[in-house]
Amino acid sequence: MKPVICACVVSRPSPEGDVDLSYILNHLGEDRERYFGAVVPPIMQSSIFAFPTVEAMRAGFADEYGGHLYTRGNNPTVAILRKKVAALEGAEDCLMFGSGAAAMAAGVIACLAAGDHVVCVAKPYSWTRALLRDLLARLGVRTSFIDGTHEDNFATAIEDRTRLIVLESPNSMTFEQQDLASVAQLARARGIRTICDNSYATPLNQSPIALGIDLVVHSATKYLNGHSDVVAGALCGSEELLRAVFKGPYMTLGAILAPHDAWLMLRGLRTLTIRLRQIATTTAEVLAFLQGHPLVRKVYSPHADGNPQLALTQAQLRGASGLITIELDVDEVAAVERFCNALQRFLMTVSWGGYESLAMPVCAVFPRTTPMSGAATPSLRLVRLSIGLEEPDVLIADLEQALRKI
Repeated sequence: MKPVICACVVSRPSPEGDVDLSYILNHLGEDRERYFGAVVPPIMQSSIFAFPTVEAMRAGFADEYGGHLYTRGNNPTVAILRKKVAALEGAEDCLMFGSGAAAMAAGVIACLAAGDHVVCVAKPYSWTRALLRDLLARLGVRTSFIDGTHEDNFATAIEDRTRLIVLESPNSMTFEQQDLASVAQLARARGIRTICDNSYATPLNQSPIALGIDLVVHSATKYLNGHSDVVAGALCGSEELLRAVFKGPYMTLGAILAPHDAWLMLRGLRTLTIRLRQIATTTAEVLAFLQGHPLVRKVYSPHADGNPQLALTQAQLRGASGLITIELDVDEVAAVERFCNALQRFLMTVSWGGYESLAMPVCAVFPRTTPMSGAATPSLRLVRLSIGLEEPDVLIADLEQALRKI
């Protein structure tokens, strides 16, 4: 049966009412009268900004968050992008970073001190896990990794020193989700902050802040930029929280987004709704093909027929993205390699969310001698596909011929 997937919406509900996405993407923050009526915002490729008087410079130092003193803190081109991403997420403000990992790290570090405890979902992005398990553990922060698909596990894991809950819904490999509203309610009742990676869904298809989450992270490298030519991250939330992030890890660590990269992201955002609509439509057809193929043991997708969280998908997500992970029905890594090596329209690489279709075999991360399945590693039968803007029949034909090579 062909799955029914909502591609994406052109306006979405928010606490303030309907959001005009076309206005946000094309006009919000542009202030064209300040730039000679230029339709496209200029790239403010300046590291520093001058002041006419000492008093004006003193004011610049006093509020670098809201002004322009040094591009390591704030930059006019980046500021336009901040406004747009914040509006898309329904947040008061946004900080842009040089990567999604930097955005997550800054948000997490700003919420914690030595001796604190974190609750995190069991299978977050690898660098989020490394941040919590390796780096912050050296500084006296403990983390409990739990199965976040069951709400009761959060309440069980919370301790007296728990200060933060880290969520990723859905994650980007096997797409486990958390009931964001329920977790947010539990956390706020106990004075615990929440942060959620929303990269898979994008602001078009999920609104964690509207569900009560404090901070929202994006690997803006993915769908927000959408052209595989910028590495970027976004952190959205209240101005109060983001000012604390700005004064702490943002300014201290300096993982900023360059003005030219911000300008490329502004260009990428113009087509966000169109790209996601096409990607979701194609993904539905590819998903239907894969779910019926005898050489595919299992298909992972929030919208897959066999997803045990399908009801949560329908309640929490407004639409689909282009990620699908397949588990091939094979007994050796060489068969997985034959499939991947035979693909002609899927580029074999890391990341996802661009205009091009991609394939990421899990087995490439591990030595060839690694067992096919084991407690210490995910199944080496897994191959993640990122569906791009190619026509669905072209991608399905390519998958079909590659599956025959197994």
